[in-house]
Amino acid sequence: MPAPVPDYKVRLEVFEGPLDLLLYLIRKDEINIYDIPIERIASEYLQYVDMMRMLDLTIAGEFLVMAATLMMIKSRMLLPEEERAAEGEDPTEEEDPRWELVRRLVEYKKFKDAAQFLQQIEQERVDVFTRPDVAEAAPGAAAPPLPLGEVSIFDLLTAFQTALQRIGGEDLREIFAERFTVGEKIDQLLEQIRERGELSLTEMLLAMRSRHEMVVTFLAMLELIRLQQLVARQDTPFGEIVLQTAVA
Repeated sequence: MPAPVPDYKVRLEVFEGPLDLLLYLIRKDEINIYDIPIERIASEYLQYVDMMRMLDLTIAGEFLVMAATLMMIKSRMLLPEEERAAEGEDPTEEEDPRWELVRRLVEYKKFKDAAQFLQQIEQERVDVFTRPDVAEAAPGAAAPPLPLGEVSIFDLLTAFQTALQRIGGEDLREIFAERFTVGEKIDQLLEQIRERGELSLTEMLLAMRSRHEMVVTFLAMLELIRLQQLVARQDTPFGEIVLQTAVA
């Protein structure tokens, strides 16, 4: 697959780390954090890292360190007991190779949940001081959309990965005949959302004719989110992502 856009690189100012990705995969797959199927999680983790590389996103070195850690844990779990004994280890007394990773994840999740709780309290206190001319929401009114912070980069990558899998075969003549730029797609996205009010991310990507167009469009979306011109909304956990214009 050709490089997305060699003259334009999207750099996200806030990028979640490898532990965030692991926790995201554990929640998405409804996995017991104390009994992680390491082979499955390692495979999914590497898929997301490959997607970030394909999109030419800036990947912190910690992502690659974690990839190596997962592969090491996987290798240790596959090691026969005879070989462990030959290396001077007692397989019956050896700690589960996953346990150090589990400890890190549990500890990180505690801090992350606490930070989100404090952020929620802060937001609730801010909301107390409302303008007197703003009426309270009527009973039965639709709940407000989730804030952008709850639609992570990994939610966006999941939608992108799903669309890639559905696009099927490509006509190579189309791929090489058409070229798009992030700037062009930014203008198109803003125009589409101005006309329609909101736009389903999956619907938008599946309307693309080639992987190249999908990649460039996805990068344009990330840039608009970074510039706070678009916001992403997700009404249910891991549900459909909807793009809409940011409210000034």
